[in-house]
This record gives sequence, structure tokens and C-alpha cells, in this order.
Amino acid sequence: MDAALRLFRPDDPDFAADPYPAFAELRALGRVHRYEPTRQYLVPGHADVSALLRDRRLGRTYLHRFGHEEFGRTPPPAAHEPFHTLNDHGLLDLEAPDHTRIRRLVTKAFTPRTVQRLEPVVRKLAAELVGDLVAAGGGDLVAAVAEPLPVAVIAEMLGVPEADRPLLRPWSADICGMYELHPSEETARRAVRASLEFSAYLRELIAERRGAPGEDLVSALILAHEEEDRLSEQEMISTCVLLLNAGHEATVNTTANGWRTLFHHPRQLAALRADPALLPTALEELMRFDTPLQLFERWVLDDIEIDGTLVPRGSELALLFGSANRDGARFENPDELDLARPDNPHISFGAGIHYCLGAPLARLELAASFGELLRRAPGLRLVREPEWKPGFVIRGLKELLVEV
Repeated sequence: MDAALRLFRPDDPDFAADPYPAFAELRALGRVHRYEPTRQYLVPGHADVSALLRDRRLGRTYLHRFGHEEFGRTPPPAAHEPFHTLNDHGLLDLEAPDHTRIRRLVTKAFTPRTVQRLEPVVRKLAAELVGDLVAAGGGDLVAAVAEPLPVAVIAEMLGVPEADRPLLRPWSADICGMYELHPSEETARRAVRASLEFSAYLRELIAERRGAPGEDLVSALILAHEEEDRLSEQEMISTCVLLLNAGHEATVNTTANGWRTLFHHPRQLAALRADPALLPTALEELMRFDTPLQLFERWVLDDIEIDGTLVPRGSELALLFGSANRDGARFENPDELDLARPDNPHISFGAGIHYCLGAPLARLELAASFGELLRRAPGLRLVREPEWKPGFVIRGLKELLVEV
């Protein structure tokens, strides 16, 4: 525990800016570490994280088997209920059979064929956004390209009118603040307000689509509610919110963090500019090298043992994705950026039943925006070193100022 307290400091901006040296020490000291401030067990190694993501003795929730008190946990404050109602009915925080039922339906929207049909739309949006950035001579890459592209794509899939799309990113940011390890009461208030406003908006959108269905995902969820899998309205709302939040947070932060990484590795950036065919492996390496989702939590539903340490039922594991992706036991020269890395089983998209079903779409969006920037802004450079946003679990930049 002493080592964990000394090395793992998620509230320290210096740690969040570069957690990887501390992760290396954690891995060297053991496979599991009790971290008392959050009553969690930290798991830093690739093999363990990968296996535990698939272990059915663990879950993203425990409420399908136990009550709060029975599981040894304190129920969340009543004032936070709107956030938890929204979050707990989403695909990411469900287990079978509800998870299986909803994922089977939503997967239809992310089949390779569906994503392929979206490619012209994604590439057109990326070309327009990059074109505007180039015409302006530069600007904030986060606000100009990284954020609007995935938000527009998911909004298009859901059928959110273009005029309403500026509402989505602020709601998402406020809700995602609750995924940090120590959310403040002000963070909780913002998340509750965003949960109520976003839910009310989606109820109105669902009502409109009931009267005038379209080709969008909301209309498909309504059809399922009425005919197939009997989704409740709350499940429809929570699914839409999750698709927006998960469908753009990773893409936004991979874009910004990835370009920061490239600017700090000029030889690798020059090689990528000289050979655009490197882009597919480069994107996988950028996701590995500076992981946008640093930590993923799972509850222990039945006692497990990790390297001789008993982790009892009722415990919570903090699986350290960023550490696992820098594990020298799995990756050769893990702290070196190698855009041509041939063997790259990073876990940035998770694994098991909660593997990110939007991964093919995220890869398409990243390829489109990086490809356009490499082609149309070959002299793109960093204006000044960016600041990291507060928080560690979802790790990204406040802005990334660049010039052409």
C-alpha cells in the first residue's frame, strides 16, 4: 500500500501529465496493489488487465446480483440519482442478460458494412474541418477538428438536428466528470444537471421520431422498443447518451494526445509524412503510447486471487490501461514510439463483453482527420506546449494550438 500511495497520485497534475514512469515502478513492485484512498486494487500489468477484462467473476455492476448493503457498499447520495439512473441503464455499466439484449441491437449500427457506408460522410466532414483550420493558418486543433468531427458523426447517426449539436459536447463533458476517482460535489451537481437536461432533450427527440421515424439510430431503438427487444425508454435514453459520450471522448483525446506525441517525436512525424501508408499502424501506436482512457473499473463478484493476493467479493479493481500499454513484458521497447510497430495488442478499446463496439468507427474518424492534416498541412507545428485538462481517468488536453 505504501508503494501505491507514493506512486499513484491521480489528483496530482504532474502525475497526470506523465504517469508512465510511476506505472513502470508499480509494475516492478508487483501485480496488484491495494490503494486505500479509493478502496481499490490497482492492476498495472498487461497480461492481468487483459485477463481480468474477460473474467466473468467480475462485473461493471453488482446490482444484478447484490444490493448495495449486501455487497458492502454505501448507496450513492439521493441527490445524485439522475446521474446514476442515466449511467446505470447504459450498455457500459450493464451485465447479462440486459447487456446482451441491448448490445445485440446496437451492434447493428456498427457493423463493418454500416461503418463503410459512413466513410464518405466522415471524410467529407474531416476535409471541411481541416480545410477551415488550414485557411485560418492554424488555431486550436481540439476545438477546430478533434471535437467537432466525432460529435457530428454520432449526432448524424442518432438523428440529432444540426442546430442542436452544440448542446451535446458540454453535456457529455459534465457527465464524464463523474468517472474520475474523486469527483467533487460541484462536479456531481454539473453531472446531475447535464443528466436531467440531456434526458429531457432525448425524450422530446424520441417523441418526435415516434411520429415521424427516419433512418437514424433513435428510430431503430424505438422500433426495438415496440417490436423486438422491448427496450424501456430509459434504456433508449441511456444508450444514446453512452453512444455520444463513448463515441467521441476517445476519438477527441486520441486526436489531440496523438498530435502532441507526434510533435514531440519529429523524426517519427517526418517518417509518417513521407509515407502515409504508415497511418494505420501509426494510429494503433498512438493509442498505445498515450492512452486516452487510463483506468477502467470492475467489481469483484466472487473472490479471486492475483499473484497470491486474495481479492474478496465486494472489492473494486482499477485496471490501469495506460500502464498495461507500456508493459515491457508484452511490448518491446514500450516507452519508445514506433509508428511501424507490427505487434501491437494494446487494450485502449478494452476487451471482453465491454469491448468498444464503436472501435471501427473511431478508427475511421482518426484515419480521416490525421490523413487530411498530413496531406493538407505538411508544415503543421505546435505553437506552445498544451495544458492537460483536470482529471486522470479520461486524460486529454485543454487545447492544442497549432499553426500551418
